[in-house]
Amino acid sequence: MKRMLAVIGLLALTLGPAAPSAEAVRVRVVHRGARARVTLHAGFPLRRSLPLVYVRAPRVAFRVAPRVFLPPVVFGAVAVASLPAVEARAWRTEEVLDGEDGWTELSMDVDARGSRLLMDISGGPAQISFAEVVFENGETQVVDFNDRAQKLGTYSLLDFRDGRKVDHVRMVAKADADSATIALQLLKT
Repeated sequence: MKRMLAVIGLLALTLGPAAPSAEAVRVRVVHRGARARVTLHAGFPLRRSLPLVYVRAPRVAFRVAPRVFLPPVVFGAVAVASLPAVEARAWRTEEVLDGEDGWTELSMDVDARGSRLLMDISGGPAQISFAEVVFENGETQVVDFNDRAQKLGTYSLLDFRDGRKVDHVRMVAKADADSATIALQLLKT
């Protein structure tokens, strides 16, 4: 009996406590891909060194590739006071960034027509390099964030009041905390 209790005690010391610690509970996602340079198409308007990124594969193949780049727009960090009603949204998606991933290239399939793109940052601040909005005719608008950190909130990303069909949006961003969520939504025309 003493020998059995000694073995149980030794196992308990070796294996540690039965209740997991707060650190052990957090699930860590390990990305097997290597870091790569951001893929730039001919005519990409930003002329600075871009970070090495972990590239998340798009969920679907895009229908349109960037053909012509419009002059870049500098992000103005214009906050939106309130979100529009759900009925006013043509499309919405979100991506969660893990702080351990560092710079990540995200691609979001839109395939919808609208007049304004909004960006919502929640869960933690995010640092963003640029957003590339590709329209159905191949025209591409780059919004330059200049690698600046953005606080939590909802911002106007891009207005195109004439109403255009957006094929997809590509962003390069990273979480400035344990994680951050970037949600994009396209408002109807």
